[in-house]
This record gives sequence, structure tokens and C-alpha cells, in this order.
Amino acid sequence: MDHTKDHTDPRILRTRLLIKEAFVDLLQEMDVEKMSVSRIAERATISRVTFYLHYRDIPDMLEKMADAMIEDIQNVINGQPVNEDSLKNTDWLRLEKLLEHIAQHSSFYKVTLASRKAPIFTERLLTMLTEIITERFEHKGRNFFIDKAGIQKDIAIWHRSSALIGTIVSWLRNDMPYTPHFLAKQFYLLTSYNQDKNPL
Repeated sequence: MDHTKDHTDPRILRTRLLIKEAFVDLLQEMDVEKMSVSRIAERATISRVTFYLHYRDIPDMLEKMADAMIEDIQNVINGQPVNEDSLKNTDWLRLEKLLEHIAQHSSFYKVTLASRKAPIFTERLLTMLTEIITERFEHKGRNFFIDKAGIQKDIAIWHRSSALIGTIVSWLRNDMPYTPHFLAKQFYLLTSYNQDKNPL
């Protein structure tokens, strides 16, 4: 899940992966505030010096890991072709692809999104989803349902993005009892029921 994989030396990628895996392991045992570079380096079977070759400190590590997470998700979503004749189907497929990606990397997302121990990841994902939903709302124009119903657009966007990330987090916390396809369809049906058929 490293966004630099096409341009970075494989040895660097391997070291970053070791650090990431060590961080995920430790996050299951303790809060971020209790982590130290020494603990992460020891778990990753690298030296502290090697850690500092990649990250200034733990906050810098978190920032860069969150950046990589968002870039990975954007690549997944943007990889889905846009069908202008059926945007609702495009949006539904994008949501399904997003959920498939999360399921494929569930060990990472269960710890970073569902544990509440590293809020930077949830905050970044919420920001990204809010931007996508805002763009979709803008695309629909003035005849959109919320305008007709007298609903403030910003409130509708807050509601949609919070509902989506809340659904994803609950899905992870419950050990993903539904397939990405089924969950995406259920979210689509819920939004259709509310007369707005675009989940993303």
C-alpha cells in the first residue's frame, strides 16, 4: 500500500513496510502516545538510525502513513471509470471498490480506523470522503433533492460523509460480516430511500 512503490528502491519499500507492520502490531497493544521509536524499531527488526532515515519522528511517520493511505484509496476510487450516463452506478461501483480495498487490507484498517487509537487516519478519510461527496453534490446542480426539500447543502454533506465513514468503521469493528458488494448495495439502497442515489 505504499504510494511510492513505482519510484522507490525496493529496499526502502521493504523497510517502510516493516515499520508499518510494526506500528500496526504495536497499535493493537498500546496507544500511539505510549509508543517510542525504540519500540517500533525493535518490533520492525531495524535500528533506530534506520527508522530516522525514513521518518523524523512518530508524528511524521503517522502523517506519511496517512498520506499513503489516502493516495491508495484515491487510486482505487479513481481507477473506476466514470459513466456519465449512469453516475449513480459509477458511484456505487466506486464504493464497492473502496470496501474491497479496505477488506483486502483489513489488518491495517481495523487498527487504524476502528480502534480510535490513531485518529489521524479516520480524520483523513473523513476529509477525503467529504471532498468527494461535496464534488458530487456540486455536479448535480440546483434541481437536486436537498434544494427542493429546503435542506442546507453543508448539513447534507456532513450527514452523508459521517454516515459513510460510520458505516465503514462499524463494519470493521464487527469483523466485516458482509461482503463489500452487499454493504455497498445496502448503502445505495439507504441513500436511494432518502431520494439521493449517490453514495460517493
